[in-house]
Amino acid sequence: MVSFLVAVLIGAVLLTLPISSSSGEATPFVDALFTATTATCVTGLVVVPTFSAWSTFGHVVILLLIQIGGLGVITVLSGIALSFHKKMGLSDRVLLQDAFNINTLSGLTSFVKRVILGTLAIEGVGALLYMIVFIPEFGARGIWISVFNSISAFCNAGIDIIGPDSLYAYATHPIINFVTSALIILGGLGYIVWWDILRIVRQRIKGKRGAFRSLTLHSRIVLAFTLGLILIGAVAIFAFEYDNPETLGNYSLLNKIQASLFQSVTTRTAGFASLPQDKLTDSSALVSMFLMFIGGSPVGTAGGIKTVTIAVLISAAISAIKGKNSVSILGRGISSSAVKKSLAIFTMSFTIMFASTVALSAVTDASLLDVLYETVSATATVGLTRNLTPSLGTAGKLIITATMYLGRVGPISLAVAFSFKNKKQNIIKEPTEEISVG
Repeated sequence: MVSFLVAVLIGAVLLTLPISSSSGEATPFVDALFTATTATCVTGLVVVPTFSAWSTFGHVVILLLIQIGGLGVITVLSGIALSFHKKMGLSDRVLLQDAFNINTLSGLTSFVKRVILGTLAIEGVGALLYMIVFIPEFGARGIWISVFNSISAFCNAGIDIIGPDSLYAYATHPIINFVTSALIILGGLGYIVWWDILRIVRQRIKGKRGAFRSLTLHSRIVLAFTLGLILIGAVAIFAFEYDNPETLGNYSLLNKIQASLFQSVTTRTAGFASLPQDKLTDSSALVSMFLMFIGGSPVGTAGGIKTVTIAVLISAAISAIKGKNSVSILGRGISSSAVKKSLAIFTMSFTIMFASTVALSAVTDASLLDVLYETVSATATVGLTRNLTPSLGTAGKLIITATMYLGRVGPISLAVAFSFKNKKQNIIKEPTEEISVG
């Protein structure tokens, strides 16, 4: 929590400097703090237009904050230390273990190297693919736009420097849709799933049959829920927006499918908008909020409560309905600590969202749907807005700033807290008494 806070404050100070502003004047601290928070917490909500309000120096600061926030401050610092051939001590390994929320100390040095190199490789390929479109359109500036967009998409930040309307102009552009969606999904799958899939691919190349069945339970849950949520979201948005002239109504069938898929993908905490969010039907807005709240998957760049968390909660509910004492997914038992952790993460995220909604409703005259959309987006670090963010007053900006920060570090900190083993078990337990629930 401290590492993210320090990064935010340093970024805010840098963004207040006249050199960071396109006008050459100092930026109000509240706006600089909001921008530094949205970049570090890879959210994407902005109170000033990113493409026009900041200078090249300001854009570089924002992009560095996005990269640091996407990878995690601890990961970046560890990567810098490893590049100088500094050996990692036990305390460093424990810190990394907590930052990634994984259950082993072995192979962490190699894991960090692969995470950083894999991230840079994917972002590099994404930038090159973007250049196919942006260089012919923007000339040499297209190179910088491509790099910025690739890092922002992979880190699920949703901040761009193309123009004032995000990706509205590219709603039906196949290359931009495909590259952006691929980067969002790869960042949101999580690094553990990457290595698991690569392991299976290598086994298949060697001719081993049935290799795909040996995917870990974690990977199978992530892949199944990611694909399922994207398809469910796309179908729902396609149906609800089909005749809406403000969104999909005037598109061809193929473009309607393409735009619906992108809306479903970008709600997985990415925040790029190819459709005007304030023009969505209420049904589509509710579906989008549902997808935003769940978000991506653990040990990746996405936010939200995560796919595995919701999978565990659903399985626990089904087990309770069936009267089972244990929870299982895909034929594998789930530990009680995982169920408790999932419940705690859900509860904390919901509490942050609810408190933020109440607070923001008290300081703005916007409709409840717009406020709720804003707070869910901030809590899950998505960055989609129904045009409420630019109109926020000082109080509203501070509320959303706090929400983005808590939304990013709250669930992480809970997961870290639960990862510590309780060495002192209570010998004497409290007496048990039956209660009525439901």
